[in-house]
Amino acid sequence: MEKTENKKLSHRFSVIVEDFKDAERRKIRLRIIAQALIRLVWVLFRTFIIVGMSFVLLYPILYMISMSFRTISDMYDPSVIWIPRHFTMENIKGAIKALKYWQSLWNTITLDVVSSIIQVFVCAIVGYGFARFKFKGKGLMFGLVIMTIIVPSQTILISLYGTYRNFSLFGILDVYNWLGGLIGGESFSPVYLSLLNSNLVFYLPALFGMGIRSGLYIFIYRQFFRGLPKELEEAAWIDGCGKFRTFWKVMLPNATAVFVTVFLFSLVWYWNDYFNSSMFINNVPTISTMLAGLKSSGLAEVAESSDPLQTSTYVQAGALLSILPMLILYMIFQRQFTESIERSGIVG
Repeated sequence: MEKTENKKLSHRFSVIVEDFKDAERRKIRLRIIAQALIRLVWVLFRTFIIVGMSFVLLYPILYMISMSFRTISDMYDPSVIWIPRHFTMENIKGAIKALKYWQSLWNTITLDVVSSIIQVFVCAIVGYGFARFKFKGKGLMFGLVIMTIIVPSQTILISLYGTYRNFSLFGILDVYNWLGGLIGGESFSPVYLSLLNSNLVFYLPALFGMGIRSGLYIFIYRQFFRGLPKELEEAAWIDGCGKFRTFWKVMLPNATAVFVTVFLFSLVWYWNDYFNSSMFINNVPTISTMLAGLKSSGLAEVAESSDPLQTSTYVQAGALLSILPMLILYMIFQRQFTESIERSGIVG
């Protein structure tokens, strides 16, 4: 009897153990299925976001490319959606002529590249000063730098225009004219200097840390230099380097990534700038100003007719030509730009 009961108990125990193991296996199986579903949902969501963003970013470019090479018959053909039936280069040639493309491109390059290079180095010096040195009014001055990011440049448009129109070399010409009028009387001819329609209206603000988006670049440099170890500077000081030599020989070689980032950002913002170009150098053709006036006046000598569909092909061709240098630049420096974004600490 005892043996029979022991067998029954052992059998029940083994059944309970098996049921427990089966339950554990089911839990593990369900957990694996749940994790697989979560991964699948995340992959689908991520794919949806990437595809959506790619569509938003690439659709205008693909649309410009398609429109730029269409004939007028393709514009009226409802079967033509993306690929033209009659490929033509006339729209590109007409846009080049209407934009005065090569002259405008050269003016834009000389204006933007020089301004960006000046801005890169000046903002690096200012950002390094805010990151490493302590001085009175540092917090207030950095707050003013942040204000240049927040406050739109249009608020100081009138004063800027007046300054550029009658540039007094920081008051020197005003003193000279006053003394000349006092001594020479009516026979004295006052001297006035105008910077309008010259590249100096972009070079000078960049030189003094007030170029387009300079406040943002100073902030980027400050954050980057604050992240570098102070032991680098201390080692340089022990070796006899001064402040500026330490910055030039030690800090700048370690800031290559952020230099690439700031230069590309600065170049793109200068390239796309229309407001300052149209206000201060409206007699100098640039890509942005010529593109803005392409539809209203630039196509008068190019378009064969005033057909709005034909006009749109020229406009799209002009837009494609205007962004083409930046696209080529990005394709060449894509890897360096991505690495610089990661290393400079802008993301995250």
